[in-house]
Amino acid sequence: MWGGIRVAVLALLWGSTFLWTELALRGFSPLQVTLIRCTLGALVLTVACYATGRRLPRGVTVWRHIAVAAFFCNALPFALFGLGQQTVDSGLAGVLNSTTPLWSVALGLLLGSERGLRPLRLTGLLLGFAGTIVIFAPWRTAGAVGWGALAILGAAASYAVAFTYMGRTLVRKGTPTISLSAAQLVAASGLTAVMMPIGGLESIDPGPVVLAAAVVLGVVCTAITFHLTYRIINDEGATSAAVVGYLLPVVSVLLGAAVLGERLGGRVLLGMAVVLAGVGMTRVDRTPAAPSAPVGAEAAAGTRPVPVRRG
Repeated sequence: MWGGIRVAVLALLWGSTFLWTELALRGFSPLQVTLIRCTLGALVLTVACYATGRRLPRGVTVWRHIAVAAFFCNALPFALFGLGQQTVDSGLAGVLNSTTPLWSVALGLLLGSERGLRPLRLTGLLLGFAGTIVIFAPWRTAGAVGWGALAILGAAASYAVAFTYMGRTLVRKGTPTISLSAAQLVAASGLTAVMMPIGGLESIDPGPVVLAAAVVLGVVCTAITFHLTYRIINDEGATSAAVVGYLLPVVSVLLGAAVLGERLGGRVLLGMAVVLAGVGMTRVDRTPAAPSAPVGAEAAAGTRPVPVRRG
């Protein structure tokens, strides 16, 4: 029961990311939201890292890998979500974000790591992308989607690239996951700061709601979800944590409707159902992966570090 409660809490936190982003964008630019989110998350995780007796990674090689992961897993997708949610409702953003597993399978096919793709998973891949086409409705001359939705799909694809890269270069390397997570957000903060002159220096006048949304986005939806996710993986395994991915779009749609008064038409709801069905089919009928070796300080607890998808 306690495990189910924790999964539900994690789904609520992650799923609410799109709501808080929508609110933060009412007073900050997309790049400003990205910088605030990365900086606050980095601060919280760095304090937690040193408070638990660990330290940030050292060495040029590992930091080079961390910088690449930070770009594709944090700086780029966070900014793309900000850009996309300027024109796309938070609920639909959550639905499009759920296509990350589809991009992961497609990338695996491209790189050759997905071999012998079984018919059920291939059908799920095709079905999932068919659902996104239903959502976009390219046969319509007008609609709420467009470049904003493409930006969010780009963010979902960026997560897939990041997870593949992190799995090959960062995990199983003997560094505690809390150290890697903190370092990754530190690097993401630096990368975003460098980009601020391009589109992040607009004047701001945020009210209390906007400020609160930005703080929640950085502290709760970025930093705390790291810790809670790894606790679930440690206690119950990665499979339980993966269940959250199916709940995210449901949470984002419900929160968008309840708090922001968003409404999704029948076509978008149908596309959402098709996408989720496709994602579900790609997650079953899989050849079990070999167990990964415990990493660093997590070895004693038996934690298996896996890249975590964030909204």
